[in-house]
Amino acid sequence: QVQLVESGGGLVQAGGSLRLSCTASGQTFSTSAMGWFRQAPGKEREFVGTISRSGASTDYADSVKGRFTISRDNAKNTVYLQMNSLKPEDTAVYYCAASGRIWLRSWYRRHSEYDYWGKGTQVTVSS
Repeated sequence: QVQLVESGGGLVQAGGSLRLSCTASGQTFSTSAMGWFRQAPGKEREFVGTISRSGASTDYADSVKGRFTISRDNAKNTVYLQMNSLKPEDTAVYYCAASGRIWLRSWYRRHSEYDYWGKGTQVTVSS
């Protein structure tokens, strides 16, 4: 079992920055591919970005590419989502997720492929 807890959400003005953290319990964090997803009211959960087990590889949704950066610290069992140049359309509940599968583009953008989820943290960007 892996338990994930997100933190760092809040209210920020457009153009501002936030850094989200997701801390995992259990000993399998370093062998888990991690993903960030978000869900706005009335919309489906959407892929934001992902990072491989080692942290050497990342991938992002086109909507956040160049503005968001994912990193991880396996010694701290934590994955981060640095969000810069925030826009009102980034407003959503942000979730981190973990999967024990080998990191491959064929699946890592699909939320159904992740095994464990946090409860989410709210990010609100005002215009």
